[in-house]
Amino acid sequence: MQKLRIVRNALQDVADDGERVGSQPALDPFPEGWYFVADRRSITKQRLIQKQWLGQDIIAWCDDEGAICVARSVCPHLGSSLSPEAGACVRDGLLVCPFHGFAYNAEGACVATPYAEPPKSARLSVFETREIRGLVFAWWGIEGRPPQWGLPEEPADEGDWSGMEMRTLRFPGHPQETAENSVDLAHLRYVHGYDSVGADGSVTVEGAHLVSRFDFRRRCGIIGFTSILEVSATTHVYGLGYSYVDIRENSIGIDSRMWVLATPVDGTFIDLVLVGQVRNIRTPKRFAFGLALLPVSLRTGLMSKMYMFMQERDVLQDVKIWERKSYRTHPRLCRSDGAIGKYRRYCRQFYPNTPYADRDHSRKPTRTHRSSAAD
Repeated sequence: MQKLRIVRNALQDVADDGERVGSQPALDPFPEGWYFVADRRSITKQRLIQKQWLGQDIIAWCDDEGAICVARSVCPHLGSSLSPEAGACVRDGLLVCPFHGFAYNAEGACVATPYAEPPKSARLSVFETREIRGLVFAWWGIEGRPPQWGLPEEPADEGDWSGMEMRTLRFPGHPQETAENSVDLAHLRYVHGYDSVGADGSVTVEGAHLVSRFDFRRRCGIIGFTSILEVSATTHVYGLGYSYVDIRENSIGIDSRMWVLATPVDGTFIDLVLVGQVRNIRTPKRFAFGLALLPVSLRTGLMSKMYMFMQERDVLQDVKIWERKSYRTHPRLCRSDGAIGKYRRYCRQFYPNTPYADRDHSRKPTRTHRSSAAD
């Protein structure tokens, strides 16, 4: 038995050495799920958007009735790009190809050409979409599979929340790695310096929906003042591209929400979009940074920006690790690692019809990131 254990450990060490060869794990770069495309305001402002999304060029546009279409940026007629750079445009609520003027509606059907009846077979390759609070998502299915599960309902607004703050970070990474932070409570202490971090119950999984609850304390300093925030957080994970966090700061009495949206770009880089809101702070529980002296709208707006600053700062601390780490197919976990093993098992459903964690997508990225505010 002892010899068998020695052989098994030796074989594991060989496998681990193989994992260290490339900087990117043996994970399929494009797991199945819902992924962020753009916010409605950007689409309506620019009229036609093209971007690289899960390894392909896509477009997003809005017709005169407000219907948003997300499709591959290829005209089915003769293959022209439908990007604005190529000359495509939205005219009279239709997407018009720059090559021969074929016009498409938001369902992807060709409804007009300049010279003849539109061919019924000419249809855009469209993606099913879902919109939540003005954030537009599209479904990516392995081998073209239709949606296997849905995103949650919109959170209640009741006109009581700030506007949405948005930031985008691009860096080498994988959405499974970034979403794993939702259950990795140990890193909150070690990387971000949180105190009194503890799980509030066990991590639960129901289909594609994973829920993680935890509490912590963090020191917050701004404009020469320092305060200790007592925080309770509930993270809802729906696949690897959509995470939504309800956050309650108990000592002051502030409710906020944060979306963390990871979208693969090209198999090397991902776009991590942070979107945050704060509920109107009408009666702070205690005096903090002079909040009680400010009008409600101003104090809420200031706290929304401060919360986004803190969240972005935390994520940038993670980015330095994410962009340089290798995925461990067989991690050497300890008791403090909590639900990481459960999370890994949860993730397997997003790789249908493909061997899980058995492909080497080595990459040699330029380790840079960028941050930009929404328009």
